[in-house]
Amino acid sequence: MKITDVKIFTVDCFRTNWVFVKVYTDEGIDGVGEATLEYKEKALWGAVEHIKEAIVGKDPRNIEDIWHGVYRDAYWRGGAVLMSALSAVEMALWDILGKSLNVPVYQLLGGKCRDKVRIYINGWFAGAKEPEEFGQKAKIAVERGVTAMKWDPFGKNYMDISNKDLDKALRCVDAVRSAVGPEVDLLIEGHGRFNIPTGIKIAKELEQFKPMFFEEPVPPDSLEALKAVRDKSPVAISAGERLYTRWDYRRFFDLMPADYIQPDISHAGGIMELKKISAEAECRYIPFAPHNPSGPVANAATLQLAACCNNFCILEIMNADVTWRKDVTTESLTYEDGCIFIPDRPGLGIEINEEACLEHPYKVHTLRHYTGALTDIRPAKTEFYF
Repeated sequence: MKITDVKIFTVDCFRTNWVFVKVYTDEGIDGVGEATLEYKEKALWGAVEHIKEAIVGKDPRNIEDIWHGVYRDAYWRGGAVLMSALSAVEMALWDILGKSLNVPVYQLLGGKCRDKVRIYINGWFAGAKEPEEFGQKAKIAVERGVTAMKWDPFGKNYMDISNKDLDKALRCVDAVRSAVGPEVDLLIEGHGRFNIPTGIKIAKELEQFKPMFFEEPVPPDSLEALKAVRDKSPVAISAGERLYTRWDYRRFFDLMPADYIQPDISHAGGIMELKKISAEAECRYIPFAPHNPSGPVANAATLQLAACCNNFCILEIMNADVTWRKDVTTESLTYEDGCIFIPDRPGLGIEINEEACLEHPYKVHTLRHYTGALTDIRPAKTEFYF
């Protein structure tokens, strides 16, 4: 079996663009991966094209060898663009291998240790601005069976936060907690926006609401800063979505700056790289909670991985999405009691519809985190998909 082509399908999804990567072979078996990298799509396209030049003609089943060769020959190793391109191709290779053997990918990784995974939802707050609106939308989510939810209540603040804005953020958290009751887990997102004293201050204020964790309180550039917050935080800290490969995580594990790790399958190196990172975390008793706010292919790949990692804890997923999500892939999720069941179809268990993808071409989208438009992530008409 030889790789004959690699194609990119970029799909507008309102808040960003999904980037799917499809690898074709001479035996008619193809595989799909996802490289969705918020707002850097053009750079990503070029990186995928370079990988294509390197892998056409090779046996797609030699996944470790192809991964290492691409990683090594990039010379400028790591980083979001190069690793996202490699992650998507690696996913597609696992998809091909699973299909060629007629087994789901998790079977190739040692078999599953669970039939379903607990999820926390993101995006449930779309359009909310005031604390009361967050409370109303949270109540709707819980009525649909949601048991854990995440959001960023901090507006457009960066590094520091005024007492006035912090008060509003805390009223927002209080409104959600009051709406959902004590049994639902709340996960508070920081988006890597604050300095050390502000991160500590926020963490201490959040304790009263008993959150599951406070995510990425400081920018990802300094693990020492993250550790400084964790050392004084009364609530658990999570981080790691902007770390790439086991080599970035080696330093993370040396410092122990967070309580949960959140590598992203579309950015950190793909399925096997996350499996290795998860194993390193397991021997340190650190829960594995993959970052997963992207598209349906990344979700399918992460579900396969979550099935076979003993220290898997909880999986992020979007609550609702653009109405054409159901058109561009064959995604089919079974949701029950706050969990999603692991698909048993061969490979990743998902296909893309190339023609439907082309109907929603790339659009320019920009970062919302510092503009006050953080919750504007969905069009007026959206669709729940579980």
